Amino acid sequence: MKRFSRWLIPILPIPALALLAFGLTRDVQVLPSAIVGEAAPEFHLETMDGDSLRLATLDAQVVVLNFWASWCIPCRQEHPALVRATEVYDESDVRVLGVLYQDTPEGAERFMARFGGEWETVLDPGTRTAIDFGVYGVPETFFIDGDRRIAYKHIGPLSWEILQTKVDSLLAGGGA
Repeated sequence: MKRFSRWLIPILPIPALALLAFGLTRDVQVLPSAIVGEAAPEFHLETMDGDSLRLATLDAQVVVLNFWASWCIPCRQEHPALVRATEVYDESDVRVLGVLYQDTPEGAERFMARFGGEWETVLDPGTRTAIDFGVYGVPETFFIDGDRRIAYKHIGPLSWEILQTKVDSLLAGGGA
């Protein structure tokens, strides 16, 4: 037994180190999503203006659906890319739509007043829509094609380069 334990103790940490190495080499931005390629979950939500909005009624060819919150620091980081998208793309081709995640309309209004942006934001009481989309946290952005299929899911702050690449691909008729 003593001879066996002499070899066992030095090799015990190897599986733990292998698991740690595997975890450190994974990109946390890439979490598999069963929803990509599927029809976007339908929703009928109230906008911050008090109107209602259904995903099915959007006439835009491409929808950039962004789950965000005013308390979210990475949301501030990605916000300029969303503002730029509304300036670069015509709303008849690309629609930016925000979904307020675990936040108040007042917080969202202060955020938009401070950082700019005039796209529509819908309220998601009880985070039902976030659950339907499989949102882990904010920010998360879904690129929805003209057939209302989810072409791509981006986790974390969105850069202009990623947004532009995905939208341009969808506008050209390709997948994101």
